[in-house]
Amino acid sequence: MHPLVEEAMKKAAIVWLSTGGRPYGVWCLWVDDALYVVSGPGEQPAPGLAEATGALVTARGDHGGRIVTWPAAVSRLAPGTPEWDTVTAQLAGKRLNASGTVEETAARWAAECVVSRLAPAGDPVEAASTLPDASGAAPPPPTPATRRTRNPFRLHRVRRPR
Repeated sequence: MHPLVEEAMKKAAIVWLSTGGRPYGVWCLWVDDALYVVSGPGEQPAPGLAEATGALVTARGDHGGRIVTWPAAVSRLAPGTPEWDTVTAQLAGKRLNASGTVEETAARWAAECVVSRLAPAGDPVEAASTLPDASGAAPPPPTPATRRTRNPFRLHRVRRPR
């Protein structure tokens, strides 16, 4: 494993994932040389991750900018396995604003969600001097919320200042 990937992921609370489409941010946990992400109902959305076999993971450094992008092999944890028990206990402990105990959260994940394991699958595709100079910012996706709405109803006439 590349030392930059390992060091960056030990400190990461969130990463950006790309499974072939637009990158999206997810909270995650680095455990035993792999990254774990929970997605599904009541948890964070991760479009395409449940079906993916590979992904690109981008991590940021202490300065806030990205420092590494690495390829990952994606697999899913099966509930009831020893790895599931070990990892979900740690993930549930890190889950902010979890409703219920660690055991209740892990049981809900087993019934409704997907816990994905992202293991490094090769050298970083971007790191250090190979990082682009551009910001990497993308235009916001189209949404109906961008339409101009009608002005609100006013009961009394509002005079404009002269």
